[in-house]
Amino acid sequence: MSGSNVNLPPGFRFYPTEEELVVHFLHRKATLLPCHPDVIPDLDLYPYDPWQLDGKALAEGKQWYFYSRRTQNRITENGYWKGIGFEEPVLTNSNIRVGMKKYLGFYVGEAPAGMKTSWIMEEYRLLSSDSCSSSMRRSSKTKTHPKIDHSKGSFAKCTSEALMKMVMEQNCHAWTKFSCH
Repeated sequence: MSGSNVNLPPGFRFYPTEEELVVHFLHRKATLLPCHPDVIPDLDLYPYDPWQLDGKALAEGKQWYFYSRRTQNRITENGYWKGIGFEEPVLTNSNIRVGMKKYLGFYVGEAPAGMKTSWIMEEYRLLSSDSCSSSMRRSSKTKTHPKIDHSKGSFAKCTSEALMKMVMEQNCHAWTKFSCH
């Protein structure tokens, strides 16, 4: 799905649980299965500062949802994203671990001396490439999915795909569209 003007129809709201984000969206995307509804766009996050995402990601209140590649280089034009704390497991209602969640905070300026902002991002990822790769093999046998060549690093999409949820805290109104100097 393209990332421009991502909106739900009037009356619809998008408030998925963490389990739903991992199982019904991220897993399906990583295994090349269709997502219904297909509302979360792909976005190359790191060229953008968080206040530039309006209209590029699925917005629900002060939260934005999008798929992005996991990368070590989390630098934007005016700052960088930095991990906060440790990864946490994403659990089902039955206490089964289905994914991992990592928090990242946005800092304005150059690392490591940047100024912390109120922008927080939650990065969701699948547990392992093993379960993902077998699902990719199964899905590649259907006519609607492209053939996967396992000899050329075809697991890269699966192992590096992440679903991002970005939140702007209530007390930071200056960050909605403008940088703070």
